[in-house]
Amino acid sequence: MTQALANLSRLVLVVPVLLGLLAGGAGMMALAPEPDPVPRRWQFDAQFGDLKITQVAGKSYLILTYKVTNNSGQDLLFAPSFEMVGSEDTAIRRSGRGVPADVTASLLRSLNDPLLEDQIGIIGMLQRGPENARQGLVVWPVENTRPGKITIFASGFSGETAIVIPPGSGADKGVTLRKTMMREYADIGDLSLKTDGPLPMNDARWIMR
Repeated sequence: MTQALANLSRLVLVVPVLLGLLAGGAGMMALAPEPDPVPRRWQFDAQFGDLKITQVAGKSYLILTYKVTNNSGQDLLFAPSFEMVGSEDTAIRRSGRGVPADVTASLLRSLNDPLLEDQIGIIGMLQRGPENARQGLVVWPVENTRPGKITIFASGFSGETAIVIPPGSGADKGVTLRKTMMREYADIGDLSLKTDGPLPMNDARWIMR
């Protein structure tokens, strides 16, 4: 009987801890909501090309092209943002930083597409309809030749947002997450050994970030 009471006492002590962990886990899950299965806000249709490595004047760059179409019911401002993260250094690199204007101009000429715009020129009102689709180019300098797995976050393509309040913080501490296209690419090792061509992609999906 004494042993049974001891076991029961231990159980009484453990259960609240387990409940607390479960509640904390639910809170953490709430910090990362999923996008709505059916978009409830405006969303542009986007088609992305391959992530490629190329050289300009002896320096390596990663480039990505895309096409965006506004099939919503109204003309909307298009101001995209692209960020890249490598699994090895986790540094967030925004496209265009450290890219000289003459490098962008050289890449646009080499791609030989008169409709292709740089990341500054493409900002503006995106009119409705496929006839008004825009095509863009984004560029990153290769600053780390061994970034590991590469992830690109493309935002500005959807109006969906979610406000998350971390557990224990006040209502004024909410963080706004935006629906973002995440594209993940495989680790191919040393980028300096790859002189040209696309990088293999593992996954592409919408997330809240």
